[in-house]
Amino acid sequence: MLPLLLTACGTLSEMQVKESPQAVKQLACTKNLDGLVDGIVQHYMKKEKASGLAIGIIRNNGEARTWGYGYTNAVNGYKIDGETLFALGSVSKGVTGEVVAGLVDKGQLNWDDKLSDLLPKNILLSPDARNITLLQLATHTSGLPRQNMNKDMLQSFLKYLYTGDNFYNELDSDAVVNDLSSFKKPQKREPQYSNLGYALLGYILKVKTGEDIQQLAYDFIFNSLKMSNTSFHGPTLKDYPYRAIGHAGDQPKFIRRGKVVPDWYFTNNMVAAANLYSNADDLLKYLRAHIENSRTGDLNAAIQVTEKVYFEREIEAANIAWVTDYKDNQIITYQVGYIGGYSSYIGFDKKHQNAVVVLQNSFNWSNYIGHDLLLKMAMADDYRETCQ
Repeated sequence: MLPLLLTACGTLSEMQVKESPQAVKQLACTKNLDGLVDGIVQHYMKKEKASGLAIGIIRNNGEARTWGYGYTNAVNGYKIDGETLFALGSVSKGVTGEVVAGLVDKGQLNWDDKLSDLLPKNILLSPDARNITLLQLATHTSGLPRQNMNKDMLQSFLKYLYTGDNFYNELDSDAVVNDLSSFKKPQKREPQYSNLGYALLGYILKVKTGEDIQQLAYDFIFNSLKMSNTSFHGPTLKDYPYRAIGHAGDQPKFIRRGKVVPDWYFTNNMVAAANLYSNADDLLKYLRAHIENSRTGDLNAAIQVTEKVYFEREIEAANIAWVTDYKDNQIITYQVGYIGGYSSYIGFDKKHQNAVVVLQNSFNWSNYIGHDLLLKMAMADDYRETCQ
């Protein structure tokens, strides 16, 4: 039961999206995005008792648009809009994956590098751990578990259920390498979501570059895309005091839904895996770089590498940090993040050049809004029937 419960800081979750031919026809014929967004979000907020959401959309590589619902906090809060900061949790991994891809392109790292080459020689590694590659870490195909499964983790998680406190402190510390001496790979090689694997990537980046992920990401991504409201160190952002405050939702289990819960904040290896803050406006700039076909340069090359599917399957095919779903004759590539009192989704449909951001200041597993919007827009773009 414990492995099923230890599911904060990101998951490759199934998206339960209902087909709605009438909504697709209406969007195709009226082009009314406001009506589509408002209908989906209002239903969702009522059903899930969500505290607030920010929605961002680019349709057919057109103008970036945002919608805000609810407040940063029910008490003395600010109305949510496209500039409101949210904690993104595991959406951080996509940025980290692209930084790693850039370092590979420059020859500083290689996708075939093994842990035996990447980690200091004094770290004890099992034969299976020694052979884990950089690419396997980045694509969640290393066989490493979601997190270390030990007594300290169990105690921290049980405390979290009642307090909302961060239970990933061990992964943030350099103790992240402690269990590698006894690691045995699973018999079947397939994607298995691993915060442990991305904490190791954070460790490796520091060892191999001597820089933290914020500086690496700023130099390679944030500065280029003018993402001035995005940082792995949230408190350094000028709008941080006005950020969306996290609330309990589906988790923590024993805290009343809608109650404010503590922010999670990392300082070491988990920064690269889960510490990013941003807003819908900046994330749309990031997504536009993924849907445009005209960009050139090192960043565009890294983006193309991370979007490639490395493990094919119909649902949750594995990219580098991203995952891809093949549904209703559409191809949707996306990431989700869950941390503290937040849920986040970013996704795109490259064929139709559509992109969606959904940021919540509630922890809710049913994070289907982004998928729903992308699929309906894609089907509306393909609509060939009469509008009469």
